[in-house]
Amino acid sequence: MNLKSPNDMDADGAVYKTLLESTKAIPWRIDWNTMEFSYIGPQIEGVLGWAPHSWMTVDDWADRMHPDDRERVVNFCVAQSQAGIDHEADYRALTKDGGYVWIRDVVHVVRKSNGEVDALVGFMFDISERKETEEAVTRLQKELEDLSYKDGLTGVANRRMFDSLLDKEWASARRTIQPISLIMMDIDFFKEFNDHYGHIAGDDCLRRVGRVLEKVAARPRDFVARFGGEEFALILPETDARSADQVAEKCRQMIYDEMIPHDSSSVSPFLTISLGVGTVIPTKADLPKAFIESVDRRLYKAKQRGRNCVQFAQQENV
Repeated sequence: MNLKSPNDMDADGAVYKTLLESTKAIPWRIDWNTMEFSYIGPQIEGVLGWAPHSWMTVDDWADRMHPDDRERVVNFCVAQSQAGIDHEADYRALTKDGGYVWIRDVVHVVRKSNGEVDALVGFMFDISERKETEEAVTRLQKELEDLSYKDGLTGVANRRMFDSLLDKEWASARRTIQPISLIMMDIDFFKEFNDHYGHIAGDDCLRRVGRVLEKVAARPRDFVARFGGEEFALILPETDARSADQVAEKCRQMIYDEMIPHDSSSVSPFLTISLGVGTVIPTKADLPKAFIESVDRRLYKAKQRGRNCVQFAQQENV
């Protein structure tokens, strides 16, 4: 393909030019030696608002590109053109009124008989609608991914997300030699709560507990998840044992302060929770699974002690 300047068009070229200018794609030609546009289709004005005569050199093309795209696209296109490789690039092009339109530039390298680059010819396509669709699909995929890590009932993270985040924080704690704490908690006599008030009230109870725990997890990296059933977990990165104990007691007190009636509880007229706490500075020999199991055992001991209490690590022999 070798688009001529409009002034060089013969009869056949005029027909060819008419066909090109009747398409939605925007044809163009750049002379390699001068880096000047020898032709650009009038469709450019309808898409970007710039008149064809305003496209003089490749500088006009580069200057009318979004700043965030410019270096990447220009460097890529120059390198491919110098190597004589046909290519395409997507970028945001500046409109005359100050907006941006997504463009896909499809470029063909025209060579002389001796193999040297003679010109670049190609088509610009308005792909704004396609990009909007792609972005909508990406947003939807992100939402679906977020949902896959979220507990559908309470809105807090689910067990899958808990496992993933604990692995990351565990690795970080081991690398930085910092403590990581874990609180496991269980709603006391939740089966009896469901039997007495019904499952709808039980679901609402779980949601309220989740909201309270999210308030306790106030720091950016604090993380609360529904571990399963009526059991919740709170990961506290860079938190020593004393601070973790304080957070656990705060969780217990704030749930009690919600004053959720629980007539079927044998420990309180209001909903309570039992908690187990653990803190560790992990080494290569330590495993997250074993740590979870140790904290879960402390939770079980809290239940054995009468519930509505916290089993701390220093109480291991109590």
